[in-house]
Amino acid sequence: MKLPAVIRALRPQQWVKNIFVLAAVAFARADASVAHPEDFGDVLRSLAAFAAFCLGASAIYLVNDILDVESDRAHPTKRNRPIAAGEVGIPLAWTLSAACIAGALAMGWVASGIQSVVGIVAAYIALNFAYSVKLKHMVLVDAFCIATGFLLRVQAGALAAEADVSHWLMLCTLFLALFLALCKRKAEIDLLGDDRGSHRANLMQYTPLFLDQMVTVLAACTIVCYTMYTVSPETARKFGPQNGLIYTTPFVVFGLGRYLLLVSQQRGGGNPTRMLLGGDAVFVTNAVLWAGVTGLVVYGVI
Repeated sequence: MKLPAVIRALRPQQWVKNIFVLAAVAFARADASVAHPEDFGDVLRSLAAFAAFCLGASAIYLVNDILDVESDRAHPTKRNRPIAAGEVGIPLAWTLSAACIAGALAMGWVASGIQSVVGIVAAYIALNFAYSVKLKHMVLVDAFCIATGFLLRVQAGALAAEADVSHWLMLCTLFLALFLALCKRKAEIDLLGDDRGSHRANLMQYTPLFLDQMVTVLAACTIVCYTMYTVSPETARKFGPQNGLIYTTPFVVFGLGRYLLLVSQQRGGGNPTRMLLGGDAVFVTNAVLWAGVTGLVVYGVI
């Protein structure tokens, strides 16, 4: 069943990216060396932070679609977006965006514990507004803006849960986000070809060779940082000396390799959300296996 246009304009399928907000509380709850609130206040605050980023993301998607309405109408797939297709009027879209921003800040206040999460939510919205207006037209700056958004998600989750986040996981998040952002640019170039400049001028400055080199380097950095996290003394102290988390590394390597294959074959690999939501059965199966093994390890089952 097709969702109403107003709901589709919010892009709820993209909310899966905000799972990064919950990383801190998931790993913190698995740490048997520290006491946890019996009222699950850290979990509730983390869920509020998750909701804040969902609303904030939807607000920015609306702004982005308003500003890009003409170029989206000339795009082979983006022209089907509700605003570009004329299903949602621009005045209504502005109103929805303002409501989402207010809701995001309110949920950020709810998520605040010892330290405020509202500031990070506000910074995320401000950064992405600047991205929609100007920064997405700047080569490489656009990718780093996306990566910064993921780092803000992780940091907000850590503040909400009142937990520490490993520097290895922060670096892994940075490299993974840059990898996905540049894979998306590669997919856009493959889709639009020589006409890509008419959709966004900076796409003409990205070349296939440059993107191939960068995504290869970033995939390697992601693997190294994730591996270093699994074998670090900090991880062993949290989850036990047997360090079973290292056995999740093959799933990470396979997932990155599978994603690169999909991008190179132009099979929708430029959209990680679509892949996670069933766009590729092999990719989804690998992600589920990674999540399952990770859960079993960090909660002491294996």
